[in-house]
Amino acid sequence: MTDKRKSKNFTSHIRISSAACFGGTLEKEGPCKDYFDGFISDEPNDGETWEKAESDMIEKTVTRLIEKSGVPEKEIGLILGGDLMNQCTSSAYGLEGFDIPYIGLYGACSTFAEGIITGSMYLEADAAISAIASASSHFCTAERQYRFPLSYGAFPQGTSQHTVTGCGAALIEKCDGDEKGVYVKAALPGIVINRGITNAANMGAAMATAAADTIMRHLESQGAALSDYDMVATGDLGKIGLEMAKDIMEKYGFFDKKGVLTDCGTMIYDLEAQDVSCGGSGCGCSAATFCGYIYDKMSKGELKKVLLIGTGAMMSPQSLLQGLSIPAVAHLVEFEAVL
Repeated sequence: MTDKRKSKNFTSHIRISSAACFGGTLEKEGPCKDYFDGFISDEPNDGETWEKAESDMIEKTVTRLIEKSGVPEKEIGLILGGDLMNQCTSSAYGLEGFDIPYIGLYGACSTFAEGIITGSMYLEADAAISAIASASSHFCTAERQYRFPLSYGAFPQGTSQHTVTGCGAALIEKCDGDEKGVYVKAALPGIVINRGITNAANMGAAMATAAADTIMRHLESQGAALSDYDMVATGDLGKIGLEMAKDIMEKYGFFDKKGVLTDCGTMIYDLEAQDVSCGGSGCGCSAATFCGYIYDKMSKGELKKVLLIGTGAMMSPQSLLQGLSIPAVAHLVEFEAVL
């Protein structure tokens, strides 16, 4: 009997046919700035709220994605979208203008990978011929919900990460396999792991074990090694969390001899020049980094095989106030460029 807990290798030809991403002020100054479709101001205009600014960013990103794809809106099967806000309200308001069935997802910072996996499963089951996976975050909305109002003037800790103001959206389509492009080859959902970390300013440590566990399970399932890939990018472990994940994997014999392990939270910002502590975080971190930089490099053949591991700290404002430790999950998607 097939082990259903192993990685899912897709038998259908599922392709990322288009991608788009928007960012904010710091993202416009970061090393990935040339790979964004556009930028918004972190400050809302005309007295509108930060939450409305995030919803507007989502609307802009999905609109740009549909324009780039050339696919009529009425032919898109569904949108799978999520963000960090309670009840995923940013996505609901941002997507209300589209005449496309919507499924809201919440996986914290792993939401984009979760959307790619869920959309690909829909296509594999012939339940849809196309789907959009979207995820976003906004620095100001996240700070208001999870930490302190910005006017409080709290200083970040050395282990903290800066929530990315960004949105990424990708169109997934079922095709006959002859087309060139970036294909979704396999996926592996993560297992919830709780390291007992209670500090919301140390999310990298909270998520490191979950990331390492998912990567190792996928490599074992596929009979592969890290060196088989051109890039293995975690969602947003940040500098400290990434080093912790590497240490865990090395203890189990998984060595990064080619130096392919990286993190979207350390790619989207310049950690030396920008005041972001350990790097970026948030739903928009891996979504924007993949839909911008990584997708561009794969489309040009500069990266051929890539693993994206969306990492999520599954906390809430209530759980933090109650002093509970932070559960984490990491979802993996394997991509391959066929050119």
